[in-house]
Amino acid sequence: MQNKRQVITKAFKCAFPHTIPIFAGFCFLGMTYGIYMNVSGFRFWYPMLMSLTIFGGSLEFLAVSMLLAPFAPVQTFIMALMIQARHLFYGIAMLDKFKGMGWKKPYLIFGMCDETFSINYTAEIPADVDRSWFYFFTTLLNHFYWFSGATIGGLVGSLLKFNTDGLDFVMTAMFTVIFLEQWLKEKHYDTALIGIGISALCLAVFGRNDFLLPAMSGILSLLLLLRHPLEKAGYAN
Repeated sequence: MQNKRQVITKAFKCAFPHTIPIFAGFCFLGMTYGIYMNVSGFRFWYPMLMSLTIFGGSLEFLAVSMLLAPFAPVQTFIMALMIQARHLFYGIAMLDKFKGMGWKKPYLIFGMCDETFSINYTAEIPADVDRSWFYFFTTLLNHFYWFSGATIGGLVGSLLKFNTDGLDFVMTAMFTVIFLEQWLKEKHYDTALIGIGISALCLAVFGRNDFLLPAMSGILSLLLLLRHPLEKAGYAN
């Protein structure tokens, strides 16, 4: 019978290797964000606190221009909602996995970024490893990587010359890799095809500048409607 310390240690040792690729990416992107904030005129504690409390890479990058623009709280709220709306789908996918997580659940929800979701959703956790602690350490480690990178970038930004061109493509490439990784691990592709199909339809109907909200709404509505049939078909883990 394992004591609590052994349970926690085993979960940490199991979770840490899964986060090593994220460590490399988050150090680079986090430092990029911190440097970007610095060259935009913000002190190091801006990226440090924002990475700690927001923990949303794409939103944090966009927040730089929002902070430099005239005060517009409603527009900022709508923009933030649009950017982070994908987390609705993450939440739906993790409903069953997060049952019985106790005090860890609020932090798991807060810290569920794209990369953390990808690990926690697809990882094959050994039977003798506590799932709640595995999820917790995956979330905590990834949060720490991003926070550290952003803070270091904010501190050294004044010492480096940095060209911010191409950052949008880096974020797009990251999301593409996450999608492909999940595609390769899934046995059924209905949910992915639903997302691709509705997105393509909305893109054709509404255009590239206005398709995001209709696509998100359509995907969310259809997945909620089909949740139980999909679970019966073998999507529930």
